[in-house]
Amino acid sequence: MSGTSRARCAAVVVSALSAALLPVSAAHAAGTPSPVVTAATTDAFGRVADALLTDRTAALLDGSSSGRTALKATGGVQLAAAQATTENTALTSLRNTRSRLAALGEAYTDGDTEVTVDSTRLSGSTATVQVTEATTLTYAKIRGDEPATTGFTAHHELTFAARPDGTWQLTGERLTDRGPRPVNQPAPATAAATVHLNAVIDAPKSAITYPAPAKPKNLATTTPYNYAAMVTYAEKYWKNYNSAYRRYNSVGGDCTNFLSQSLFAGGWKQVTSSTEDYDTWYSKTSESDTWIGVNEWSWFTQTAKRTTALPNAYQMDLGDVLQVDFDKDGSKDHSMMTTYRSSSGVPYLTYHDTDTYRRSLSSLIASYPNSAYYGYRS
Repeated sequence: MSGTSRARCAAVVVSALSAALLPVSAAHAAGTPSPVVTAATTDAFGRVADALLTDRTAALLDGSSSGRTALKATGGVQLAAAQATTENTALTSLRNTRSRLAALGEAYTDGDTEVTVDSTRLSGSTATVQVTEATTLTYAKIRGDEPATTGFTAHHELTFAARPDGTWQLTGERLTDRGPRPVNQPAPATAAATVHLNAVIDAPKSAITYPAPAKPKNLATTTPYNYAAMVTYAEKYWKNYNSAYRRYNSVGGDCTNFLSQSLFAGGWKQVTSSTEDYDTWYSKTSESDTWIGVNEWSWFTQTAKRTTALPNAYQMDLGDVLQVDFDKDGSKDHSMMTTYRSSSGVPYLTYHDTDTYRRSLSSLIASYPNSAYYGYRS
């Protein structure tokens, strides 16, 4: 919910959450061997998750305070000591992200975060809770040409431990999606493992300095591709998936599959037969590696001259593609499409994993300042 709405709800949450926790653990406190998770408990877990993620969103807002406002308002909820430290670190990290965004000319004036509990599993005295977060951020009109909002859906796993006195503590939270972490998710404490990959054909890295040298794109529908159709498809299916295609979220990620669908909607032709490993690109009874694989897509498009590398990622226009190597290990990790470009030259990306609408390139750079970026003209 927005910052103003949160303030109005705070007093209600204090009493409601405290009351919701009591039925959960009363039997446990009286000597029952294991705690019981009731509907009231599940509701309380959802409120805690909502408060935690709302505080993270609030840390990104222009002029936000430094405290855990939403979590403080819950009153009856407790964070385990280690988790409290983790959240303090998270909010510091996100305020640093906010500062990097400001340096890149971006800010958010409002944020709305809502959480839905998907499932709760109890094992002994530990409850594992799966939730879906839906967050929308309102862009500040700094340059005056920003889109109205950016939004994403993300999935989290939270763990709660039952205490001997019959209360619960939040002991852990982690993002379960693949792809770029949302802008309100702090950087992980540990770096990813390094894996070196020898690419068949590799695109050169793009600079990420702003403003970029002019490199206008012909967006007319008389060209071989319909870029407006690509954008329309991506912005239609960024959250509500097209059932005509298989989903790959649970088997490596859906980002490039979604990108390929968008390109196909704009006129890219499928190639179903070739003697070369990376010269096919199709989604018929199955999908080629080049249709669903991040690096394989790059190799195909470079070999087939479907794309050209952009010297600077800020040169991307509608229908252009960005790939990121988050840990700079030589293997690209994520694909996304430009679906909006401001008149001041900032591209905005839409993608699957985590499903996201119109996230600015500046926001990605602020979250991943040390990653390698690859821009492609499609």
